[in-house]
Amino acid sequence: MATYQNIFTQIQVKAAPEMGVPHLDGSEPRINATGYSYWMGKFGQAQLGPIYLGWLGMISLAFGAAAIMIIGLNFWAQAGWSPQTFMRELFWLSLDPPGPEYGFSPFVPLNEGGWFILTGAFLSIAVLSWWARTYMRAKALGMGMHIPWAFASAIWLFLVLGFIRPLLLGSWAEAVPYGVFSHLDWTNNFSLIHGNLFYNPFHALSIVFLYGSAVLFAMHGATILAVGRYGGEREIEQITDRGTASERAGLFWRWTMGFNATMESIHRWAWWFAVLTTFTGGIGILLTGTVVDNWYVWAQEHYYAPK
Repeated sequence: MATYQNIFTQIQVKAAPEMGVPHLDGSEPRINATGYSYWMGKFGQAQLGPIYLGWLGMISLAFGAAAIMIIGLNFWAQAGWSPQTFMRELFWLSLDPPGPEYGFSPFVPLNEGGWFILTGAFLSIAVLSWWARTYMRAKALGMGMHIPWAFASAIWLFLVLGFIRPLLLGSWAEAVPYGVFSHLDWTNNFSLIHGNLFYNPFHALSIVFLYGSAVLFAMHGATILAVGRYGGEREIEQITDRGTASERAGLFWRWTMGFNATMESIHRWAWWFAVLTTFTGGIGILLTGTVVDNWYVWAQEHYYAPK
């Protein structure tokens, strides 16, 4: 039965490349560079391309590449320009923010935190340019703005950690370093200094939405694969003209979970859970040190923790 396929029974069809719908905003056309990948076809559509970057995409890639290069060269310098040491010590290498003696000044010697500020500026430009790109591309294709606003929630947390909170506290030293273990150490020390983030209610909400997102996406993905033999992956059709796939999926969840989930509503649940993960997390981080110095003391005062 070749009509309905899923990840376990996928048939890779090679035909004339699909170039997509025309732009609605008169922007420059896509680059007609297409191809096929057998292995990518195992997990999604086998077609590669067409390519569209535009000015916003080029700006984002250029500044993102510059930021990654700065981080990489700083790591390599710390490793004494030795490839072997670089690979061995990669997880311990770190590009740190300026010390507290520099406050929030943008003029810091490069080797004492200036590289960190420059990297943050370049990364911010790259991320914000890519956000503008998602907004403009969605608009050009006549789509809703769900993707740009979801991305904006993640950018909110990124900016709180690296710019907004250090700005409010007047010190670059409050920012998160670029590095694997140094980032984890910062998180651990941040929690210890401010009385344990477990007593931060916005942190608790963020964790609820994080784990909830994982459960919801796993539930939804498993359900669609389970009814793939009935065309469950054609979810738009199942929304507008309910068929046996959505009937079976809905009945299964009413039987096992006790509540209704439709082909549309599960996506709204998942969208909100994912967006609220970073949104509430950003609020919790922003309040820490600016409004609440010690979350354990705050929890005691509000009968949230034992005295």
